[in-house]
Amino acid sequence: MASKFQTKTINKLKAKGWTVLKLIRLNESGYPDILALKEGCAIFIEVKEKKDTLKPLQKFRMTGLNEIGFLAFLEQDGKPSELDDYLK
Repeated sequence: MASKFQTKTINKLKAKGWTVLKLIRLNESGYPDILALKEGCAIFIEVKEKKDTLKPLQKFRMTGLNEIGFLAFLEQDGKPSELDDYLK
């Protein structure tokens, strides 16, 4: 079940015209929760509640995505949002 903050993040992306896919089951662990698509661009977003933190494998996967040319963001409730900056 999606958290309220994850739902808020999904709705924010949809309001900006993104197609949003919630990644539930993948053949490998540690990938971000959300894949957003728009105009030939794909971004990955890991959503965390206020007190939750990235696990080492999640950080590894996000770094790997960035290294191969994708954008991967951490969207954490109560923290400044790089995703918001990107969406402007």
